[in-house]
Amino acid sequence: MTDRQIPQISSRKQPKQARSTELVAAILEAATQVLAKEGAHRFTTARVAEKAGVSVGSVYQYFPNKAAILFRLQSDEWQQTTDMLRSILKDVQKAPLERLRALVHAFIRSECDEAGMRVALNDAAPLYREAPEAHAAKASGDRIIQAFMREALPKASQVTRVLAGDLITATLGAAGKEFSESSRTNVEIKVYADAMADMFCAYLKHLGVAESKRPQSGQNGG
Repeated sequence: MTDRQIPQISSRKQPKQARSTELVAAILEAATQVLAKEGAHRFTTARVAEKAGVSVGSVYQYFPNKAAILFRLQSDEWQQTTDMLRSILKDVQKAPLERLRALVHAFIRSECDEAGMRVALNDAAPLYREAPEAHAAKASGDRIIQAFMREALPKASQVTRVLAGDLITATLGAAGKEFSESSRTNVEIKVYADAMADMFCAYLKHLGVAESKRPQSGQNGG
């Protein structure tokens, strides 16, 4: 693998005082607006500073470059998604398949509500997709999914659970992205989410039945 220079994407420093926190919040709000209006290809630190009403130097106090700003916006989006995964999939008051259905509806709704921003962030992904922070964010979501799979498929092998989790998250992400690229009504969103949830739930039910019929010794393969 060829070594490539990965831009610094971590913030230079964390705000500690209320005034600094407000400044960073203003910068991020301005960045959101610039990204939504200009897109990733025309996104610059200077435009963000102008929109926020601060100097470029003030922006550089906290973000070394535009990649760092974009990554912070992406990180916030990832954190929201992770929090959504955790709150829904760890709700033990509901059956696993009921939780999965709720997750599908929440995710598709979120994709449609924030489609413009997510498309722009996806365009900016080459700036930071190989950074350690990006891999750490993905790993956090994967752990939540796998914990859910252990509960939803208690008799399945680890190989089966990993495959099921990967298929569901990949399909949900890809299909949600494509679906949200066009304007959708509430009815369309519900119908689409219901159909996808039906598909995922049927898949997990099938796996559960199939794995329960396997000889006990077959569990050692995963």
